[in-house]
Amino acid sequence: MGGSAIRGSRVGSGPMGEAERGESAPRQLVTYFCANAHETVLQFAVEANAPESWDCPRCGVPASKDQHNLLTAPRIEPYKTHLAYVKERRSDTEAAEILTEALKSLRDRRKRGDIVF
Repeated sequence: MGGSAIRGSRVGSGPMGEAERGESAPRQLVTYFCANAHETVLQFAVEANAPESWDCPRCGVPASKDQHNLLTAPRIEPYKTHLAYVKERRSDTEAAEILTEALKSLRDRRKRGDIVF
């Protein structure tokens, strides 16, 4: 039987345990609370500054470290069409005037025999 020196391990595998990797950095646990009553506990290095807010992994709402002052979800504006933006800029009377001008121009071109699609 021809033996193999790496029998039982896979190619590219690393050391097998904490002793060979070294000790982990000291950690701190930080708890975040969202408006939907979800509680998320995250680990950060002791030297790191934990952020004041974190997105809840369950519902996506911003969560804060203070359980009594919960953050609210930002209001998302719905998508507006080009027509919606035009209606914001123009009143109904202005739109009627522009339409009348365009129709008059189109009818004049047809009378002259211009090709109009």
